[in-house]
Amino acid sequence: MSDQDATRPDETPRDETPTTRLRKELPQEVPAAASRAEQDEESGEPALTGRQRLVQGLWPPRVSRAQLIVALLLFGLGFGLAVQVASNSDSGNALRGARQEDLVRILDELDDRSQRLEDEKQGLEKQRQELENSSDQAEEARKQTVEKEKQLGILAGTVAAEGPGITMTIEDTKGTVEANMLLDAIQELRAAGAEAIQVNGVRVVAGTYLTESGKSVSVDGNKINAPYRFKVIGKPQDLEPALNIPGGVVQTLEKEQATVSVERSAKIVVDALRAAEQPDYARSSSQ
Repeated sequence: MSDQDATRPDETPRDETPTTRLRKELPQEVPAAASRAEQDEESGEPALTGRQRLVQGLWPPRVSRAQLIVALLLFGLGFGLAVQVASNSDSGNALRGARQEDLVRILDELDDRSQRLEDEKQGLEKQRQELENSSDQAEEARKQTVEKEKQLGILAGTVAAEGPGITMTIEDTKGTVEANMLLDAIQELRAAGAEAIQVNGVRVVAGTYLTESGKSVSVDGNKINAPYRFKVIGKPQDLEPALNIPGGVVQTLEKEQATVSVERSAKIVVDALRAAEQPDYARSSSQ
């Protein structure tokens, strides 16, 4: 081999490109940037600079749906804050530029408005209390009316009644018991505190009358026969002694050869009723 044919180390063969020479000089594992540069050069496309690659990585942006929603919310919040600040600034500027008389007038108007609102609040509160009181009073009046109606119904015989009392049975086998004797028994029971009385299925009220009907007795026009059974509601401790006093109802009936038995009970039911009658002339005087 001659000196002309030998290639010097510092000389570059004619068929070697700069890229080939760089590949020989660099290690086998080259950075990714150099490899992309070689690919761009081999493909005939111009190599991209670092700034261009950065721009390509940032645009177009890859935004997720959640990120977009958050961005819109932040934008809306910022816009609202800006509008509020501008509004407050305009209001503050207007007040700063107002005269002292105008400021005093504005304060007076605010005081008057506050006073009107306070008066309206107190009026509504008073109205609410009145409505509550009237409602309570109406409910209490209704309850009292219902209770009074029941009490009057018991006295008038238009409603049934039950309670402690006695049962008195008069056996008259001789037919000697007269209407006035039964009336005396009713009067004695009323004087002892009887609240409801029933005789053989006929309700006894304030206007009850007894008459003779042959060998039997009529109560308010209703004929009844012996034995005469009295169902009386009241305090048993008062009713029974009142019938057994010396010379009282029991002794009088026994003199007529009648048999009288009195039995106390914790529950007596008086269920005979009378129809409510409308008075012909009397009217309520209450307004």
